[in-house]
Amino acid sequence: MALNFPNIDPIIVSFGPFHVFGQTFEPALRWYGFMYLVGFIAAMWLLNRKADDSNGIWSREQVSDLLFYGFLGVVLGGRIGYVLFYHFDFFLADPLYLFKITEGGMSFHGGLIGVITGMLYITWKQKRNFFAVADMVAPVVPIGLGAGRIGNFINGELWGRVTDVPWAMVFPNGGPYPRHPSQLYQFALEGVALFLLLYWFSKTPRKTGAVSGMFLLGYGIFRVVVETVRQPDAQLGLYWGMMTMGQILSVPMILCGLYLLMRKQGKAS
Repeated sequence: MALNFPNIDPIIVSFGPFHVFGQTFEPALRWYGFMYLVGFIAAMWLLNRKADDSNGIWSREQVSDLLFYGFLGVVLGGRIGYVLFYHFDFFLADPLYLFKITEGGMSFHGGLIGVITGMLYITWKQKRNFFAVADMVAPVVPIGLGAGRIGNFINGELWGRVTDVPWAMVFPNGGPYPRHPSQLYQFALEGVALFLLLYWFSKTPRKTGAVSGMFLLGYGIFRVVVETVRQPDAQLGLYWGMMTMGQILSVPMILCGLYLLMRKQGKAS
């Protein structure tokens, strides 16, 4: 026995078709893209509130710049990371695969590197401390992560391994066997639990970099845990017979998070 997958249409609304120069285009608003929009709007609202309460340290215009480069980092870094981490063989065979975004594929770890790059630019442009900026941004990130996992679930992708737990589901593209709904596990941990953890942790003044460290540590641990029941990527499998690519990429996050939490430098903020 297994729970029925809800089979929600991944397309909210489609437009067209349009015929241009002999080519047919049918743009559509999809749930997955809509979830990115939800995360962006939530981040904008929360960061603007922080700016309003910052006694002039931040302005809404500066937050707007931060959001722009952060979102750019998510999109570019997420795509580049996916190609390099998960389909490097495709890239070697056809470098233009990097630009075939219609075939899907985003990587959280690549997106994280992209966001860090965007924040480095902002800290240089606005002459700020990098970790002070990261500490402000980190608590709002889980909202976008959780929304993205709901998008994965609606798409029926990134499902878990075969299981006989009572809440197992048969996914349309996952074969006939019931599987862990690992997207919902990630929503609960990377989205809800991590948001609550960072909200609680950041309510008390901490040394600069501590909130960022808690984000890295919390996400890294949650991702490693969930990957034990998530189906490994077919083209990669398990490294050394025990670790997924997601777990390998999360280990440096855990180590960096521990370092930021345990280091003595940094004044309270």
